[in-house]
Amino acid sequence: MIISQQKPLEEIVKALKDYNKVFLIGCGECATTCKSGGKDELLKMQQELERNGKIILGACIPDAPCVAAQIKTELAKNIKLLRQADAVLVLACGLGVQSVKDNDRLGLVVLPACNTLFGAAMDSQGNFYEKCSMCGECVLDITGGICPITLCSKGLLNGPCGGVNRGKCEADKERDCAWVLIYKEMEKRKKINEFRKIQGPKDFKKAGRPRQLIMPK
Repeated sequence: MIISQQKPLEEIVKALKDYNKVFLIGCGECATTCKSGGKDELLKMQQELERNGKIILGACIPDAPCVAAQIKTELAKNIKLLRQADAVLVLACGLGVQSVKDNDRLGLVVLPACNTLFGAAMDSQGNFYEKCSMCGECVLDITGGICPITLCSKGLLNGPCGGVNRGKCEADKERDCAWVLIYKEMEKRKKINEFRKIQGPKDFKKAGRPRQLIMPK
């Protein structure tokens, strides 16, 4: 899940200063779940912008605006309103914003209402935790399912570092050392010999940006 958070209202109003008629687009998946771009958030945004003198022509919430087929369908449904718009404000992650721009045939100004924070797993209480850095070379099979690239402050592939103190991270004393957690997990699995193997450097070319995956036809 991609976690996003709404920008401060004054920042959004400033971005819209040259545009009066606005169309809103939300996200039915990630942004709805983290309450940055669902139905309630679009309604509140409409009210706030109207209080700031903007005309909200309409709104839509595709399940996933980052999927071209879905956003194309929603744009086509609302084409009459969009023809009147000065700008489109997208309450979704940066992927959603750029997908709207890429699939808009009218050449409208497309602006973000949210900041994109990180990819996360959600716990049973609805809290979000970054667990994966999307580095392109997964090591979870050799680290007991715990990602050191993300959970270690230094991103070490061989740890712990010399700064670990009573199982806590040197950089953040409130956080458990990722490599202590990995050690305990490997010990539980009776795989300590695997833990002791020195891992070679990652191939950081795999994390070069921008990345793409072209699917076979």
